[in-house]
Amino acid sequence: MGLTLTEKILKEHLVEGEMIRGEEIGIRIDQTLTQDATGTMAYLEFEAMGVPRVKTERSVAYIDHNTLQSGFENADDHRFIGSVCKKHGIYFSRPGNGICHQVHLERFGIPGKTLIGSDSHTPTGGGIGMIAIGAGGMDVAVAMGGGTYYITCPKIVKVELTGKLSPWVAAKDVILEVLKRLTVKGGVGKVIEYCGEGVKTLSVPERATITNMGAELGATTSIFPSDETTRQFLKAQGREGDYTELSADADAVYDEVVEINLSELVPLAACPHSPDNVKSVDEIGPMKIDQVCIGSCTNSSLLDMLKVAYILKGKTVHPDVSLSIAPGSKQVLNMLAENGALATMIDAGARILESACGPCIGMGQSPNSGGISLRTFNRNFEGRSGTKDGQIYLVSPEMAAASAITGVLTDPRTLGDMPEFKLPEVFTINDNMIVPPVPEEEMDSVEVLRGPNIKPFPVSDAMPDEIDAKCSLKVGDNITTDHIMPAGAKILPLRSNIPKISQYCFAVCDEEFPKRALELGKSIVVGGSNYGQGSSREHAALAPLYLGVKAVLVKSFARIHMANLINAGIIPMTFADEGDYDKIDMLDELKIENLIESLKSSDSVIVKNVTKGVDIKAKLDLSERQRAMLIAGGLLNYTREKA
Repeated sequence: MGLTLTEKILKEHLVEGEMIRGEEIGIRIDQTLTQDATGTMAYLEFEAMGVPRVKTERSVAYIDHNTLQSGFENADDHRFIGSVCKKHGIYFSRPGNGICHQVHLERFGIPGKTLIGSDSHTPTGGGIGMIAIGAGGMDVAVAMGGGTYYITCPKIVKVELTGKLSPWVAAKDVILEVLKRLTVKGGVGKVIEYCGEGVKTLSVPERATITNMGAELGATTSIFPSDETTRQFLKAQGREGDYTELSADADAVYDEVVEINLSELVPLAACPHSPDNVKSVDEIGPMKIDQVCIGSCTNSSLLDMLKVAYILKGKTVHPDVSLSIAPGSKQVLNMLAENGALATMIDAGARILESACGPCIGMGQSPNSGGISLRTFNRNFEGRSGTKDGQIYLVSPEMAAASAITGVLTDPRTLGDMPEFKLPEVFTINDNMIVPPVPEEEMDSVEVLRGPNIKPFPVSDAMPDEIDAKCSLKVGDNITTDHIMPAGAKILPLRSNIPKISQYCFAVCDEEFPKRALELGKSIVVGGSNYGQGSSREHAALAPLYLGVKAVLVKSFARIHMANLINAGIIPMTFADEGDYDKIDMLDELKIENLIESLKSSDSVIVKNVTKGVDIKAKLDLSERQRAMLIAGGLLNYTREKA
């Protein structure tokens, strides 16, 4: 029996465990990346481990999230990260060099390698055949220190692509179709592996768009084979030596198979407020729009930008529409300037933003009240744009550009004949915004620079044998990390200050939560299914930890957030009977006894609702290692004990 591409790479990197679906495995990590919204905390954690130099083949820190410097906080964080990188063997991508996933794909990604990043869209690297996984900052810190990274051995879903995309139908429409079929919960515990003749028709940037938004499926990662198209892309980047041909065996066996005929796809849009609320352009109709934003790690490649420039050429943005465009990297921006496409965009009336995440994380360009905004981004969660009642639609760059001109949602297929868009044979290469670390013999001379906003991360105590605490909050299904720990220009500068940022914890759901949790001293949060979907931000675990949350009891968890809770020393529990969700109300007193013994040897624990006089069975779906981590009080304590 042959192997899938996923199995081949995981087996090559297997350190602990066996490749048995559902069992925990440990893998060796070749590369790591961080971005500045999560990086400060990750490097504080790395420092706390006491490892002098990173032990990965390549670790890179990017500045792309907190680039709006309205106060000293973001600039201080950038300075701190830069000095840590210089000292500890990490490459530093300076502000303005671009979005981490776009730059990493261009300059560092290598087929067949493993990459974890403290950003949930790290699977972008799957576009060139990497096993690239989003993780919490502490997991990244451990990997940088040479530690093993643990995941549940995933099921593997084969997406068989046939045919070829019709003119003006885009890679974005491919992943929106997958989301429509599988939903935001459909990829949990799975790797999405793209195969078939249709793969050959997709460029590397198009593949990366598809793997990027695999994060919205809840998937562990997504991956394409590394083939001649991959080789040509790496050659154009001056990195042909990094190329390796990789594909699944012809007789590989998959857990599920999804078939998509690219020729049958039509332009699609994800409607508010979920990436899987997908409808065709015809179903939505010519809806009046207020704003268009083009960019993000999903759709900011040179190929995307050339298509946008072609559509805008000789046109003017509709007077009722604000159009902003953010090229994904300095390389892309340079090449647009060199070939005249940037002038075309400016001439049409586009507002050119820096090469950063920007509006995708609510960092500027929030739409007007109730405004309808078309975005080429990956998430449209309620309030994420910075406008509470903003109506965000996720679309392709082609649909976005066409609509910006007409002022209404427009089918790009009305644009007429589509020219052939080709990537250049040679990209403009200038890595002068990537700062290498100093040699190891010089590291002691480097001073790590800390500003007053940088506070130590909270550390939990060893697990007590009994938790007697009230339910401080009860929430429903599909609670995202944006609900738990919002982003945006107001909050992101506080990412390295857990006491301050915790004041906004769950504010989207209940503005009184931070005050109530602190007053209770210790508490338990109750939630519905797919709790913690979305971003990898470990602040969604660290802020509740600081506020005294000891356990979270829900119907089901998203993968990264559950791992982050365990890393923080917060117990993740799931209802054995989902109907028991209705047996708990906010401020009910909940008691868990014999906790240590349960963590050591049981798959469940009894949560007593003292207020209502009922017992609720909760499942502990944990590996032996995770149980030991929780007993120790989290990953940092566990790592210190092992050391």
